[in-house]
Amino acid sequence: MRTRNLLIGLFLVSLLFAGVVSYYASSSPDGLEKVSQDHGIAANAKNHDLDGSPLAGYGVSGVGNARLSGGLAGVIGVAVVFLAASSLVLVTRRRKSNQATDETVSSSAPRP
Repeated sequence: MRTRNLLIGLFLVSLLFAGVVSYYASSSPDGLEKVSQDHGIAANAKNHDLDGSPLAGYGVSGVGNARLSGGLAGVIGVAVVFLAASSLVLVTRRRKSNQATDETVSSSAPRP
């Protein structure tokens, strides 16, 4: 039960950071983007295929408020990562429990 409470707490803190604190992050370009601008590499940049996707540009398309758009994108990102990680854990646990059950059944079978 303690592990479950810890995971719920970490999930809630992640949502808080993604939804609220992310708004206060610097709007200046990150290191790689800054170097590409300084050396003229950014001038050759092209839009990628997913440029028009709903979460492109660190925001949710169709939401006019930049603060809300960025916060929603962060919350959606945290939720997607949490669901993916949870799914992997569940699949791994089931596989291990099935293997343990198979080994128990085979070891308890009568030997000829």
